[in-house]
Amino acid sequence: MKVFVTRRLPGGALDRLAADHDVEVWPERLPPPRAELLARAAGLEGLLSLLTDQVDAELIEAAPRLRAISNYAVGVDNVDVEAATARGIPVGNTPGVLTDTTADLALALMLGIGRRLVEGDACVRRGEWRTWEPSLLLGRDLHEATVGIVGFGRIGQTVARRLEGFDCTALHTSRSGGVPFEELLERSDFISVHTPLTPETRGLIGAEALRRMKTTAYLVNTARGPVVDTAALTRALHDGEIAGAALDVTDPEPLPAGHPLLGTPNLLVLPHLGSATHATRERMADMAVDNLLAGLRGERMPHQANEVLTPRGP
Repeated sequence: MKVFVTRRLPGGALDRLAADHDVEVWPERLPPPRAELLARAAGLEGLLSLLTDQVDAELIEAAPRLRAISNYAVGVDNVDVEAATARGIPVGNTPGVLTDTTADLALALMLGIGRRLVEGDACVRRGEWRTWEPSLLLGRDLHEATVGIVGFGRIGQTVARRLEGFDCTALHTSRSGGVPFEELLERSDFISVHTPLTPETRGLIGAEALRRMKTTAYLVNTARGPVVDTAALTRALHDGEIAGAALDVTDPEPLPAGHPLLGTPNLLVLPHLGSATHATRERMADMAVDNLLAGLRGERMPHQANEVLTPRGP
């Protein structure tokens, strides 16, 4: 069967896919343009997409032979799951595998922004480190801090467990419980965002939420960029409403050079590295390929996002 993979993946998983199917892998560093996806759609039976690919109703409709979609990500907010389900097309994802790796990065961002690590490195490289100084680049402690976790799924819970080693007080808010969102904002020294992107969470951290935070508090986001209102965060950092922000995800993503957010003080930004370790990205590739192979055989995917779908035979 004809399969299109929208970027080369780490490890050897794609070799297993190519052993059974006619596989084309997009060779460029950047994602395939929309026109390239649509041009290939008519002949596709399998699609292995990344979170940078918009697999929407238009693309699905343009692919009458499409039998399976496997998304190389824990989320599926870039895929129109409803449109796929209406066509009887299973949609796979890669949950669980990146939980620990992303939780590790969330703590690294808390430490990085709180202890001003990027500023310290820049100070040394500019030749400004002249002597030990009592007040040079003073930061704030993570140990014994109160950390508010927004979204208490796998990653949020794993972050909470890691914070126990820092003697932190961990608060959380989610659909299933925890403290009220407003209380979490007002009490926390660090706020770490782990909620999925939904219509309800889009812009959740906006101007009002940022005003409720302590002026000494830091915002960390390793979830999805649009959960945070970028314009509101830009204003809050310029005005000193919060102490700083550390972001692994942004809106837009990537941030273009010269974007206003990049001109703010006390900001640490990474290029979406939450799952970026050799082991995790290779395991994600294995899971994505396993999902696609199962879907193309007409079997239920090991990790399938549209749970109500009944597997169809080959």
